[in-house]
Amino acid sequence: MMKPIQVKTVLLLTIFGLLLLSGCSTLPKKTATTQPPQRQLEDVIDLGDKAPVVVNDPLEGFNRGVYRFNYYFDKFIFLPIVSVYTFILPDYVQDRVSNFIDNIYEFNNFTNNLLQLKFKETGMTLARFAINTTVGVAGLWDPATGMNIRRQPEDFGQTLGHYGVGNGPYLVLPIIGPSNLRDTTGLVVDTVAFNTVAKELESDWMADNDVRLIFSAVTAVDKRKRVPFRYHGTGSPFEYDLVRMLYTAQRQILVEK
Repeated sequence: MMKPIQVKTVLLLTIFGLLLLSGCSTLPKKTATTQPPQRQLEDVIDLGDKAPVVVNDPLEGFNRGVYRFNYYFDKFIFLPIVSVYTFILPDYVQDRVSNFIDNIYEFNNFTNNLLQLKFKETGMTLARFAINTTVGVAGLWDPATGMNIRRQPEDFGQTLGHYGVGNGPYLVLPIIGPSNLRDTTGLVVDTVAFNTVAKELESDWMADNDVRLIFSAVTAVDKRKRVPFRYHGTGSPFEYDLVRMLYTAQRQILVEK
C-alpha cells in the first residue's frame, strides 16, 4: 500500500504533468461572470507546510547547458548507435544481452539491499543470481522471474537516502542525464565497488581492460535502448523543469518504498 506522501506525490505529478504537456495553452481570463472554482487544491490534498516535491537547483544554468549537450549527443551519436545495435542484433539476441547484464549487476542490488537491512529482498536477489547463473546459463535467460522471484533493484543513492541523506543539489550529468549530489555519489560508489570486486575475484574476462571497456559500452547501449525517453519529445517548453521534477519525485518514492 502506498504511503500518504506517495499518494500526494502521484496526484501532483499527474496534475503538473498534464499542465506542462499542454504546451502553449493559456489560462482563461476572468470576467464578471466567471464562476469561482467549487474546490481548491487544499480542499482535496492536505499539502501541510511542505511541498511534496522540492527541487534544489542552484546550478540551473550549468545543468541546462549539459541538458542541451545531452540532447545533441543523444540525437547525433547515442541514438544512431542504438539504432545500429538493434538493426544488427535480432530481438532474441538483444534479450539475452539484457539478461546477462542484469544478472551481472545483481551484485549492486544484493549489496544495497543488504546495507539497508532488507533481508527478504537480499535473499531474493541471491536466489535470482544463483538460479539465473546456473539454470539460466550465465544469466542469458531469466528463469527466476518465471518462478516469481523478481528483481529487487537498489543502488547506493537509495541506500544513502534510506539512512536520511538528502538529495543535495540537482545535477544533470553528461550523457547519463538527471541526477543529484547524493545519487551521483551513489553511482560512483556502486561503480567502484563493482569494479573492485570483479578484480578481487580475478575474473578472467573482467580482468582484461579491453573486455571491460566493451562490456561497459554494450551496457550503456543496452540501457539507452530500454529507456523510451527522447529529449524534446514532450513538445513542452518546460521539459527541463518537468524532467527535473519527475526525477526528484521518482527517487523520493524509491527511497521511501
